[in-house]
Amino acid sequence: MPRAFSELTFTPAVRAHQERMGSAKTYAKFIESGPQQGHEIGEPEKAFIEARDGFYQSTVSETGWPYVQYRGGPTGFLKVLGPQTIGYADFSGNKQYISRGNLDGNDRVAMILMDYANRRRLKILGRVAFTEGEDATTSLYPDGADAPAERAVIIRVKALDWNCPRHITPRFTEAELRPHLNSLGQQLAQLQAENDRLQQELAKQS
Repeated sequence: MPRAFSELTFTPAVRAHQERMGSAKTYAKFIESGPQQGHEIGEPEKAFIEARDGFYQSTVSETGWPYVQYRGGPTGFLKVLGPQTIGYADFSGNKQYISRGNLDGNDRVAMILMDYANRRRLKILGRVAFTEGEDATTSLYPDGADAPAERAVIIRVKALDWNCPRHITPRFTEAELRPHLNSLGQQLAQLQAENDRLQQELAKQS
């Protein structure tokens, strides 16, 4: 776990509970030693982020309640704009604007990006800024999008962490399964053709 992430998430209450549960010493090194790290996007993170077709996003309302929303789009709609910056075009949805309104009062956001097939998970903490209007999304608008964009969403990354793959249940999208299904289809066609050939030979012999 990078130090930047632990410094933001290991609050006194969290540390106290770690102490009670016996894990405080294990995590102490992430807070007390080592260089400040974990707030910049490297090549592995960039490749992972831009290969996603969705992510989970959490904001906090004025009532203090967290609100988790799934944000999706064509693969690559979430773009890396710099070593500490990511952004995306915010598509028009059901117009409840819960996340949008929450971020007006508190610009902090937590994101979880999932790769279920390979059991990988990247957590990101950041601060959000908006530029309203479809024109602002020109450089962020992804190929294959079929909805209008209302604003550009820019996230300044404050910390990130590759999370443990334990307990991630593998799941596969149609695109991830398609090469395997195509291969099975070809094998089935070959077997069917061979079966037809044998049936024809048996018919000739009888």
